Amino acid sequence: MVAVSIVVPVYNEEECIEPLCSRLHESLSGLDRSYEIILVDDGSTDGTWDLLKTCAEKYPHYRLIRFRRNFGQTAAMSAGFHHARGDIVVTLDADLQNDPDDIPKLLEKLNENYDVVSGWRRDRKDPFINRRLPSIIANGLISWITGVKLHDYGCTLKAYRRDILQDVHLYGEMHRFIPALVSWVGGRVGEVEVRHQARQFGQSKYGISRTFRVILDLITVKFLLRYSMGPMQMFGKIGSVFAVPGLIIFAVMLSGHFSFLLFGTVFASELVKRPIWVMSAVMLVFLGMQFISMGLLAEIQIRTYHEAQSKRTYVVREILESGSGF
Repeated sequence: MVAVSIVVPVYNEEECIEPLCSRLHESLSGLDRSYEIILVDDGSTDGTWDLLKTCAEKYPHYRLIRFRRNFGQTAAMSAGFHHARGDIVVTLDADLQNDPDDIPKLLEKLNENYDVVSGWRRDRKDPFINRRLPSIIANGLISWITGVKLHDYGCTLKAYRRDILQDVHLYGEMHRFIPALVSWVGGRVGEVEVRHQARQFGQSKYGISRTFRVILDLITVKFLLRYSMGPMQMFGKIGSVFAVPGLIIFAVMLSGHFSFLLFGTVFASELVKRPIWVMSAVMLVFLGMQFISMGLLAEIQIRTYHEAQSKRTYVVREILESGSGF
């Protein structure tokens, strides 16, 4: 029985593989729990996979998963979660910036009745303008929108209870929002300070270029957190913003028209003669009906989502384990 599963997404990190595997072995061999190390090759095109196989032959407790192509960090983590056998799952980056020696600290914090413990890179060793500043803004925005206050959503070094992950499905760039998603299903989220090292080899493979996708996924997370069980509540509110003013304009025009017929009021005649009012009223009511219709369609989709079987976002080429004779 495995107690702790370490999940590491890897993509074109051939310079880091040997020191990473060595550090993981040194840090975890003294752990007073059984463990496994799952390295997910996210479609690397360099010598990463061959080096991973060499390390798995050299060190015990390794499991390797190889994708057919690059599916992204979220898919790599999802694959690691799916194949993890431990009661606790710990994730970290392969670039040696996360320190494996901090894993016991996360496990200790997890024992304080938390379901997720997130690392906080307080002394982060990254450039300020293109890495730390966007991260500060993103962390504040995510904390504000989701209501789950964390200093460092972008830190991959996190510990999870595996049972809570079974209710979390990952798509797009949503791995960074797992604490918020766990909180949504009733989990407790904690945070501890962890060390951060300057990158020694290569360049980041998951950089600032995905910021726009993260923002779009943040909108998705907000929708899931608040309206996933009743999307009509959101689309209906937006539809009413357009439809109600349109109906008011129609009401004023009709009352004015009848007032003109009965009393000959000039105002009503002038109002009816202006096409802009008629067009505005029609367009507002039309937009309102559109949003309400989208809400109805979303309600149907949500029910399909909850009832349909899960579909994974990755395709595995092969799975290897230490001592399997490959």
